[in-house]
Amino acid sequence: MSESNNESDPTKKFENNSSSSPNVVDVLLGQKREKMDSDTMILETQKRVWGALKKGYEYTGITNESETFLRKNVFSKIDMVVLYVDLVGSTTMTLELPEEKLAIIISSFSQEMASVIRLHKGFVLKFVGDAVIGYFVATDNALLAADNAVTCAKSMLTVIEKGINPILNQYDYPDLMVKIGLDFGQSIVVRYGSNPEASHVDLMGPAMNIAAKIQSMAKTNQILIGEDVFKKLHPVTQKSFKEIVWKNNEWKYRSRVSGEIYKVYEYMG
Repeated sequence: MSESNNESDPTKKFENNSSSSPNVVDVLLGQKREKMDSDTMILETQKRVWGALKKGYEYTGITNESETFLRKNVFSKIDMVVLYVDLVGSTTMTLELPEEKLAIIISSFSQEMASVIRLHKGFVLKFVGDAVIGYFVATDNALLAADNAVTCAKSMLTVIEKGINPILNQYDYPDLMVKIGLDFGQSIVVRYGSNPEASHVDLMGPAMNIAAKIQSMAKTNQILIGEDVFKKLHPVTQKSFKEIVWKNNEWKYRSRVSGEIYKVYEYMG
């Protein structure tokens, strides 16, 4: 990719580091920073969600960065980690909650998940109903992208459990629960139309499809990652994941490289 394209990558400031796996000290320091930052992240989430429910607070749009990046890289093939986070039980909420409150809750959920993605150096591709799709560019440092994406997924659960749900509980609204799936691979930037500034841009590729399939197989509040993500994680981080043993042939997708059943791992905490 050209130099100008790299400038739009939010992970660029980290790319001068070696692409080798970080050592144990780096991982532990990263975990310490994550823990220290989580209190602030949770507090800010609570303020925004409370404001949305109480005062009709509206979020500022944050998907333009992705669109700018994609437009600069139309028809390019980009290595990335794709993340899908999907809200569970929205159909039940639709039956139980007033429409205006439901709209605020889903909007707040989507925007908070988007904020977590950006906080972890990712791009927000789009909102699809009650799901959010993000991606982490891995062109220069796939190890870092995988680590950022997995840390992002874990932070999402924290934000929901400790940030969003306590506010919803004050209004007697049900807790939010999610399913999260991640996969790594190459995606191509496509533009639907000839206008470079106005035509719709999007991503296509196996990682997009498999991440969605992995997410659909997750249980409530579970994080699932594909084998290609798992292999790029530090051994210390890998220990917190366990390979899923599928039963009844419910998972039939095969590795694009080996042809064997593509392994999926669940986060054990």
